[in-house]
This record gives sequence, C-alpha cells and structure tokens, in this order.
Amino acid sequence: MSNLLLSELNDAGVLRLTLNDAKRRNALSEAMLEQLGERFAEASDDPNVRVIVLAANGPAFCAGHNLKEMTAGRADADAGKAYFSKIMTLCSGVMQSMVHCSKPVIAEVTGIATAAGCQLVASCDLAIAADTAQFSTPGVHIGLFCSTPMVALSRNVANKHAMEMLLTGDMTSAHRAAEIGLINHAVSPESLSETTMAMAHKIASKSSMTLATGKRAFYAQREMTLAEAYEYASQVMVENMLAQDAVEGISAFIEKRPPNWS
Repeated sequence: MSNLLLSELNDAGVLRLTLNDAKRRNALSEAMLEQLGERFAEASDDPNVRVIVLAANGPAFCAGHNLKEMTAGRADADAGKAYFSKIMTLCSGVMQSMVHCSKPVIAEVTGIATAAGCQLVASCDLAIAADTAQFSTPGVHIGLFCSTPMVALSRNVANKHAMEMLLTGDMTSAHRAAEIGLINHAVSPESLSETTMAMAHKIASKSSMTLATGKRAFYAQREMTLAEAYEYASQVMVENMLAQDAVEGISAFIEKRPPNWS
C-alpha cells in the first residue's frame, strides 16, 4: 500500500505526485486518500517544493471512490453510515487541502477522470489533459448523485455546464472540458508531460512567497461580495508591496535584470 502514491522532487522544486494503483484505476480508496492528504500537507510546508504536479500511472487518471471498499461497509451494524461519513469527510478534507496548499497544483490528466476523480481534477489550480482524456460525474447511472464532486465542479464551470454533467452522467471530451473551463489545455498524449512540466517550471521560477500570497487571496476573495473582495485584495496588495520579493522584483524590472528571489 506504500506504493499507492509515488513522489519525486526535481531540482527546480517541482514535486510530481503520481497515483500508482492502475489495477484499480487509481481509485480514491481510504489508503489513497490518506496518503494524498499527508503528501499535500507535507508539500505545503516544504520550502523546497515550489509547484506540485498531480499525475497518474495507467490508462485511467482516477475512477473516483473505490465502490467495492465502500460497499463492504454496508456489513456494519449501521449499514455503513459511519464508514461512508468517514470516507466523505476524508475525501472532502483532501480536496480542501489542495486548495489551501500554499503551492500551485497542476493536474496532468491521462485517460478518464470520473466522479471523485473529476473532483480531483477540478480541485487542482490548473489542469492539462491528453486530448484523449474524458471526464464525467456518472453517479446518476447508479442511483448516487455526485454531490461532493459537484462542489468542485460548480466552482470551475458555469452552472448549466456543471448541471449537464451531473444530470446526464455523460462523458465529456478533453476538448469540451477545455471549452467549459474544467481544464486549461487539451494536448496530444505524446506532449502531455512535456507541456505540463513546462508550465510547472515556468511557475516554479516565480517568487514562492508571491505565489502563495496570490493563491490564498484568489480563493478567499471568491467567497466575498464585490466590495469585500476589493477591500481584502487591497490589503493583500499593500502587504505584498512591503515584502522583500516585491522590492526585489520591482527593482529588477526597473533595472532590466533577472530577479533574485529570497
């Protein structure tokens, strides 16, 4: 079980986390969720990590929850209610940890991303997919509405696009996913990793303080009214202007030289 999630940090500070349970289509089992939660918490506090890429081995990026594992919980005295609550709380915590992680998170999507797997993609800050990848929230096919995937999905795409995916359960192509804002780009499978890592390295070259400040502010202001958002963002800008990296970055721009981030 220790090999469910592979981890590799390169010299540029790009951490690749790779789902490695291809036999189960990288399902979000209890063990997988626990490992994801641990790694995102560690990476958020690790100064050597600047950007996180979430990838997967095998033909599927992630097929969602492990339904066999969850169904086994029905044998409990409460018909599985406590276990289902535990898994949903664990999964929701992982998704939120990705949003709250101080490092930008980029999904590198091959194959299918369904149900909680689609939620995983939507919870990343950016997503690049092979043009052969597909996405869906297919719970309606089995009498189980994708309510938790809905939270991340509805915060990434317009309401009617989200509702179409949720109500029909149909597969959405990578090109369509890019059109509706679920992913940033759909590229050839051959160029997927290269494209993703190029973006990761570009972002990793920026000030980590600035990236953390911006990511935190982006998600915070979305939940505010317009006036509240501007007041909050103005305060963030003031504090950001006083930071050493902003002093260095502006000076470097004026002096036409590369910045030396602290």
